Amino acid sequence: MKAQLEKISSSPRSSFKVFTYSDSMFNAPWHFHPEYELTYIEQSSGMRYVGDSVLEFEKGDLVLLGSNLPHCWKNTTVNETTSKSIVVQWKEDVIGEGWLAKTEFSDISKLLVLASRGVKFNNRVTKKIVPILQKMEKQTPFENIISLLQILNTLAHSKNKITLSGNNFAPKLNIKVNERINVIHNFIMENYQRQITLKEISGVVSMSEESFCRFFKKTFNKSFFTFLNEYKIKLACQLLIDSNKQVAEIAFLSGYESLPFFYRQFNKFIKCTPLVYQQKYARAFTN
Repeated sequence: MKAQLEKISSSPRSSFKVFTYSDSMFNAPWHFHPEYELTYIEQSSGMRYVGDSVLEFEKGDLVLLGSNLPHCWKNTTVNETTSKSIVVQWKEDVIGEGWLAKTEFSDISKLLVLASRGVKFNNRVTKKIVPILQKMEKQTPFENIISLLQILNTLAHSKNKITLSGNNFAPKLNIKVNERINVIHNFIMENYQRQITLKEISGVVSMSEESFCRFFKKTFNKSFFTFLNEYKIKLACQLLIDSNKQVAEIAFLSGYESLPFFYRQFNKFIKCTPLVYQQKYARAFTN
């Protein structure tokens, strides 16, 4: 899939769009657009890419994205149910030039600055705004502006917000770079269960090994193999939660032939053993 600067379709005089996405899978490529975006996952699970962040997502996931922040949601398995989300997108001048500089909107302004790295919100605040989101497609444009401000104000004052992308993530947002990143993402998703060499992955994007390493480090602020192992461990986490498979089988399905190496990588990224991680989630779901 060729990455591109996504142009948000809306009426010529509108700076606001709200819609429900519903399909068998989330299949948008890694992309960016100048509009801010708030995405709520009504149904589905998989991996969420925001800047240099690669994390699992599930039903109830709520994320705010800043202008031109690259992102995509990907399903890692074929879903038995439909992938569904509510998406709100708006331009910075949604209620006029300079509105964010006004004192009355200072808290929202701070939130939108934070959104340049992507922000995930806790379940408590998500439950407060979901009823508002679910009504927006049926509202008038004026009512939607009021709802948007209400949502942003609630999010701005919420606790325990989690920023997603690192401070140093600042890729050059152009077609060539994003096309390369999409090719790399797709190659990882199709081949993570076997050994991937530096020669192979650099060849996929027609770069020398040295140039590829510089490009990847500059884009994601981490090496390719750190990124790859982080991706595989996140998949393992999902399998630990969603299946009854043994740890050895999960390690193999996540692309690790060596169980000791899998344990070392798991502890490196998750800071505990697979069994402890599984037990933590089991307690959370039974409480």
